[in-house]
Amino acid sequence: MTFSSDIAFTPTVKAIQGRKGSRDAYARQEQRGGWATEIDAELKVFIESQTSVFLATANAEGQPYIQHRGGPRGFLQVIDSRTIGFVDYAGNRQFISSGNLADNPKAYLFLIDYALRRRIKIWGTAKVVEGDVGLTTRLMHADHKARAEQVILFTVTAWDANCPQHIPQRFEAADVAEALLAKDEQIAALKAELALLKKRQA
Repeated sequence: MTFSSDIAFTPTVKAIQGRKGSRDAYARQEQRGGWATEIDAELKVFIESQTSVFLATANAEGQPYIQHRGGPRGFLQVIDSRTIGFVDYAGNRQFISSGNLADNPKAYLFLIDYALRRRIKIWGTAKVVEGDVGLTTRLMHADHKARAEQVILFTVTAWDANCPQHIPQRFEAADVAEALLAKDEQIAALKAELALLKKRQA
Protein backbone atom coordinates (compact mmCIF):
# COMPACT_ATOMS: atom_id res chain seq x y z
CA MET A 1 0.00 0.00 0.00
CA THR A 2 1.29 3.43 -0.90
CA PHE A 3 0.61 6.79 0.73
CA SER A 4 0.93 10.39 -0.47
CA SER A 5 3.72 10.99 2.03
CA ASP A 6 5.78 8.25 0.34
CA ILE A 7 6.98 10.97 -2.02
CA ALA A 8 9.25 12.02 0.87
CA PHE A 9 9.14 9.04 3.23
CA THR A 10 11.26 6.58 1.27
CA PRO A 11 12.07 3.16 2.76
CA THR A 12 15.38 4.60 3.97
CA VAL A 13 13.60 7.54 5.62
CA LYS A 14 11.10 5.19 7.24
CA ALA A 15 13.93 3.03 8.55
CA ILE A 16 15.53 6.08 10.18
CA GLN A 17 12.16 7.11 11.62
CA GLY A 18 11.85 3.61 13.08
CA ARG A 19 15.31 3.79 14.59
CA LYS A 20 14.69 7.24 16.09
CA GLY A 21 11.19 6.50 17.38
CA SER A 22 8.88 8.55 15.13
CA ARG A 23 7.72 5.86 12.66
CA ASP A 24 4.66 4.77 14.67
CA ALA A 25 3.26 8.32 14.75
CA TYR A 26 3.75 8.79 11.02
CA ALA A 27 2.31 5.35 10.30
CA ARG A 28 -0.86 6.35 12.14
CA GLN A 29 -0.97 9.54 10.05
CA GLU A 30 -0.67 7.43 6.91
CA GLN A 31 -3.56 5.23 7.98
CA ARG A 32 -5.69 8.36 8.37
CA GLY A 33 -4.99 9.29 4.76
CA GLY A 34 -1.51 10.82 4.82
CA TRP A 35 -0.73 14.19 3.38
CA ALA A 36 -3.20 16.25 1.39
CA THR A 37 -2.93 16.01 -2.39
CA GLU A 38 -5.13 18.96 -3.39
CA ILE A 39 -5.15 22.66 -2.58
CA ASP A 40 -7.99 23.51 -0.23
CA ALA A 41 -9.52 26.95 0.35
CA GLU A 42 -7.28 27.76 3.33
CA LEU A 43 -4.09 26.82 1.50
CA LYS A 44 -5.20 28.85 -1.54
CA VAL A 45 -5.48 31.98 0.60
CA PHE A 46 -2.07 31.30 2.14
CA ILE A 47 -0.36 30.75 -1.22
CA GLU A 48 -1.84 33.82 -2.87
CA SER A 49 -0.93 36.07 0.07
CA GLN A 50 2.79 35.29 -0.14
CA THR A 51 5.41 37.63 -1.58
CA SER A 52 8.15 35.02 -1.72
CA VAL A 53 8.64 31.37 -2.68
CA PHE A 54 11.53 28.95 -3.01
CA LEU A 55 11.49 26.58 -5.99
CA ALA A 56 13.68 23.47 -5.71
CA THR A 57 14.66 21.44 -8.75
CA ALA A 58 17.33 18.88 -9.60
CA ASN A 59 19.19 18.16 -12.81
CA ALA A 60 19.42 14.82 -14.58
CA GLU A 61 22.30 13.79 -12.31
CA GLY A 62 20.34 14.63 -9.16
CA GLN A 63 22.23 17.81 -8.32
CA PRO A 64 19.74 19.99 -6.38
CA TYR A 65 19.18 23.71 -6.89
CA ILE A 66 16.99 26.21 -5.04
CA GLN A 67 15.73 29.36 -6.74
CA HIS A 68 14.04 32.21 -4.89
CA ARG A 69 11.19 34.01 -6.59
CA GLY A 70 9.39 37.06 -5.22
CA GLY A 71 6.73 39.52 -6.24
CA PRO A 72 3.70 41.44 -5.00
CA ARG A 73 0.97 39.59 -3.12
CA GLY A 74 -0.94 37.60 -5.70
CA PHE A 75 2.03 36.82 -7.94
CA LEU A 76 1.51 33.19 -6.95
CA GLN A 77 -1.88 32.09 -8.25
CA VAL A 78 -3.86 28.92 -7.66
CA ILE A 79 -5.26 27.95 -11.04
CA ASP A 80 -7.13 24.88 -9.82
CA SER A 81 -7.00 22.39 -6.94
CA ARG A 82 -3.78 20.83 -8.26
CA THR A 83 -2.05 23.68 -10.11
CA ILE A 84 -0.08 26.76 -9.04
CA GLY A 85 1.16 29.23 -11.64
CA PHE A 86 3.42 32.24 -11.57
CA VAL A 87 5.27 34.48 -13.97
CA ASP A 88 9.00 33.86 -13.96
CA TYR A 89 10.44 37.37 -14.12
CA ALA A 90 13.66 38.12 -16.00
CA GLY A 91 16.68 37.78 -13.72
CA ASN A 92 20.34 36.88 -14.07
CA ARG A 93 19.55 34.67 -17.08
CA GLN A 94 21.38 31.59 -15.84
CA PHE A 95 18.27 29.45 -16.52
CA ILE A 96 19.36 26.71 -14.12
CA SER A 97 15.80 25.94 -12.99
CA SER A 98 14.62 25.91 -16.61
CA GLY A 99 17.35 23.48 -17.60
CA ASN A 100 16.72 21.26 -14.61
CA LEU A 101 12.99 21.07 -15.36
CA ALA A 102 13.70 20.22 -18.98
CA ASP A 103 15.65 17.17 -17.79
CA ASN A 104 13.74 16.36 -14.61
CA PRO A 105 10.20 17.67 -13.99
CA LYS A 106 10.18 16.79 -10.29
CA ALA A 107 10.05 19.98 -8.21
CA TYR A 108 9.27 21.33 -4.77
CA LEU A 109 7.89 24.60 -3.41
CA PHE A 110 8.74 25.93 0.03
CA LEU A 111 6.66 28.80 1.39
CA ILE A 112 7.29 30.46 4.74
CA ASP A 113 5.30 33.24 6.36
CA TYR A 114 7.44 34.70 9.14
CA ALA A 115 4.66 36.91 10.51
CA LEU A 116 2.30 33.94 10.94
CA ARG A 117 5.22 31.57 11.73
CA ARG A 118 3.88 29.06 9.22
CA ARG A 119 5.65 27.06 6.54
CA ILE A 120 4.20 24.90 3.78
CA LYS A 121 6.04 22.19 1.83
CA ILE A 122 4.66 21.21 -1.59
CA TRP A 123 5.94 18.31 -3.69
CA GLY A 124 5.08 17.88 -7.34
CA THR A 125 6.21 18.50 -10.88
CA ALA A 126 6.73 21.71 -12.80
CA LYS A 127 7.11 22.87 -16.36
CA VAL A 128 8.21 26.04 -18.10
CA VAL A 129 5.76 27.64 -20.51
CA GLU A 130 7.21 30.08 -23.02
CA GLY A 131 5.40 32.33 -25.48
CA ASP A 132 1.87 31.93 -24.09
CA VAL A 133 0.74 35.56 -24.09
CA GLY A 134 -2.71 34.78 -22.71
CA LEU A 135 -1.40 32.78 -19.77
CA THR A 136 1.32 35.33 -19.05
CA THR A 137 -1.22 38.16 -19.08
CA ARG A 138 -3.52 36.21 -16.79
CA LEU A 139 -0.78 35.56 -14.22
CA MET A 140 1.11 38.88 -14.48
CA HIS A 141 0.35 41.25 -11.61
CA ALA A 142 -1.06 44.43 -13.15
CA ASP A 143 0.98 46.87 -11.03
CA HIS A 144 4.30 45.01 -11.14
CA LYS A 145 6.98 46.54 -13.37
CA ALA A 146 9.18 43.45 -13.79
CA ARG A 147 9.63 41.93 -17.24
CA ALA A 148 8.05 38.53 -17.78
CA GLU A 149 10.47 35.89 -19.03
CA GLN A 150 8.14 32.88 -19.02
CA VAL A 151 5.57 31.10 -16.87
CA ILE A 152 6.08 28.21 -14.48
CA LEU A 153 3.19 25.83 -13.84
CA PHE A 154 3.50 23.62 -10.78
CA THR A 155 1.35 20.49 -10.41
CA VAL A 156 0.81 19.40 -6.80
CA THR A 157 1.43 15.78 -5.78
CA ALA A 158 1.32 16.23 -1.99
CA TRP A 159 1.74 18.95 0.62
CA ASP A 160 2.34 19.24 4.33
CA ALA A 161 2.52 22.01 6.93
CA ASN A 162 5.30 22.26 9.51
CA CYS A 163 4.91 23.32 13.11
CA PRO A 164 6.04 26.88 13.97
CA GLN A 165 8.89 25.67 16.17
CA HIS A 166 12.15 27.57 15.55
CA ILE A 167 10.57 29.99 13.03
CA PRO A 168 11.56 33.55 14.06
CA GLN A 169 8.70 36.02 13.86
CA ARG A 170 9.43 38.76 11.33
CA PHE A 171 7.26 41.26 9.52
CA GLU A 172 7.25 42.78 6.04
CA ALA A 173 8.70 46.29 5.96
CA ALA A 174 5.64 47.55 4.06
CA ASP A 175 3.30 46.11 6.71
CA VAL A 176 5.33 47.70 9.51
CA ALA A 177 5.34 51.06 7.71
CA GLU A 178 1.57 50.88 7.24
CA ALA A 179 1.02 50.05 10.91
CA LEU A 180 3.31 52.90 12.02
CA LEU A 181 1.52 55.35 9.72
CA ALA A 182 -1.85 54.35 11.15
CA LYS A 183 -0.48 54.79 14.66
CA ASP A 184 0.98 58.22 13.81
CA GLU A 185 -2.35 59.31 12.36
CA GLN A 186 -4.16 58.12 15.49
CA ILE A 187 -1.69 60.01 17.73
CA ALA A 188 -2.11 63.16 15.64
CA ALA A 189 -5.89 62.90 15.92
CA LEU A 190 -5.71 62.44 19.70
CA LYS A 191 -3.34 65.41 20.03
CA ALA A 192 -5.72 67.57 18.03
CA GLU A 193 -8.64 66.43 20.19
CA LEU A 194 -6.66 67.15 23.37
CA ALA A 195 -5.67 70.60 22.14
CA LEU A 196 -9.33 71.38 21.38
CA LEU A 197 -10.41 70.26 24.87
CA LYS A 198 -7.70 72.44 26.49
CA LYS A 199 -8.81 75.39 24.40
CA ARG A 200 -12.43 74.95 25.50
CA GLN A 201 -11.42 74.67 29.16
CA ALA A 202 -9.34 77.85 28.91
